[in-house]
Amino acid sequence: MRLYSTNLGLFTLRKSTPSLITPSLTEVLFVSSGSKAVSTIHCSPTKLGAVFRLTKLLTVQDLIMQIIKTKAELAALSSSWQKEGQNIGFVPTMGALHAGHLSLINALDGKASRRIVSIFVNPIQFNNSSDFQHYPRGLEDDAALLRNTGKVDVLYAPDESQIYPPGFATRISVSGLDNMLCGGDRPGHFDGVATVVTKLFLQTRANIAAFGEKDYQQLCLIKRMVQDLDLPVDILPVPTLREADGLALSSRNRRLTPEQRQQAALLPQALKACLEAMKHGTSAESSLATCREALQQAGFHVHYLELRHAENLAPAPIAGKDTRLFVAASLGDIRLIDNMPFA
Repeated sequence: MRLYSTNLGLFTLRKSTPSLITPSLTEVLFVSSGSKAVSTIHCSPTKLGAVFRLTKLLTVQDLIMQIIKTKAELAALSSSWQKEGQNIGFVPTMGALHAGHLSLINALDGKASRRIVSIFVNPIQFNNSSDFQHYPRGLEDDAALLRNTGKVDVLYAPDESQIYPPGFATRISVSGLDNMLCGGDRPGHFDGVATVVTKLFLQTRANIAAFGEKDYQQLCLIKRMVQDLDLPVDILPVPTLREADGLALSSRNRRLTPEQRQQAALLPQALKACLEAMKHGTSAESSLATCREALQQAGFHVHYLELRHAENLAPAPIAGKDTRLFVAASLGDIRLIDNMPFA
């Protein structure tokens, strides 16, 4: 199949010569340059106009998502894109993809001409071996989901040797943001996050990367790391996507039993009630205590429930427009996190 780019889109010619499209054209396999969706249409001269201008012969690789597993192959492709002046967008994930991940990909619309999604379950950010072993995995399903978006050029799915080769001894630590909230009872977690994200930034040569606000502490930490290390990548925050009952989308949600899933919906409800109480004049201290008790009575083990400044995550004794409410709570061995702005 020979694919062509024209002033009106991408297509392959059938029943016509590729040098010039004339009224003799009867059928075109048309590929929208925006969505890359492929469909065959039957055309007439009145629909197509007299002529189109051919601008570029394309390869199948321009339209089909590639799955790359080595950093060398990825480097070669990213380098070629850079030479063409392409803007590379990046979404790092650990797989078990859902609509929240797709919202990160969609957020790059108009900001990146090429998009890379990585899937790598990072062993050094888990301080609980059971959590690592039970983290949901399904590369084939994830690849199909990404392919169906029509927006992803590369799925980068390296094995551990591509990220942490034998003898790897370096860790990146973002002091001050790594030992609070989720870092308080997960020592080393954010060092693992910072290290793997830096590696992936360098391997993908990303110009812009999308991160969800659901993992708000991670977002703040990555922004600080990029600023401190002068990494040439822009960070794009993306609002949290939620289920109909308010539960923040998370790969861990699929591990919940039906009963736990019903309980989990109480987490965002409790946060909203806590914020409403503060807005109506109840002190932050009293509101937090009431919220914590409600979560515990609902069967949650509360790891933390805190009001923090949104910019630097410093403790906030009084609620204000620059503050956010943060929570981590477990149902059984499944840890859920969430956060909501006061304003």
